[in-house]
Amino acid sequence: MNNSEKAPKRLLEIYSALNGKYGRLLCPLKSSNPLQLMVATILSAQCTDKRVNQVTELLFKKYRNVKDFAGASQEELEAIIRPVGYYHAKASNIIKSCRMLIKDFSGKVPASMEMLILLPGVGRKTANVILGNAFAVPGFPVDTHVKRLMNRIGIVKNEESPEKIEFAVTSLMPDKYWTDFSHLLIAHGRNRCKARRPDCANCEIRKLCDYKEKKS
Repeated sequence: MNNSEKAPKRLLEIYSALNGKYGRLLCPLKSSNPLQLMVATILSAQCTDKRVNQVTELLFKKYRNVKDFAGASQEELEAIIRPVGYYHAKASNIIKSCRMLIKDFSGKVPASMEMLILLPGVGRKTANVILGNAFAVPGFPVDTHVKRLMNRIGIVKNEESPEKIEFAVTSLMPDKYWTDFSHLLIAHGRNRCKARRPDCANCEIRKLCDYKEKKS
């Protein structure tokens, strides 16, 4: 059996090991509906989930629905979201996206990749987060942790494109695992397989990973 034939089995073994360690994880961005999750994911670019949650706690009290966001003053919105960084672009994208939701989608966040990526500030990663966590539609978000782990483990080789990594994983794994697998990889990236000092000695998936071979 060659490496490409082993990959689907290895991915499921990695999933099983990480699920045994972390259990079923929920989206770390706090939200009560698809609109709030869309806003939170736009804010999360180049920012920690913890900081986003601190900002949205206030933000969602002031802006309660799509019309509130669509009619927001950009200056007032920027003042609230300033701590998340890139606040000019993020405020603009949120307002434009919500205006587009009203104009083209009856004020509702669409539940398809094709429609979501038409919204300003929503790329494939953001769309996958929304699909998997707001609509239970399978999606595999690829953030920096997922990208690092998929390269280190050896599922992809020196691949920087999140889209190519997404397609590599989703072509090898049943879709019922996608959303949860992304959550598990992110948790493992934060807790064990860190960027600078991965804790290989105590890693739950050490036997399934190529990185130890590169180090030896």
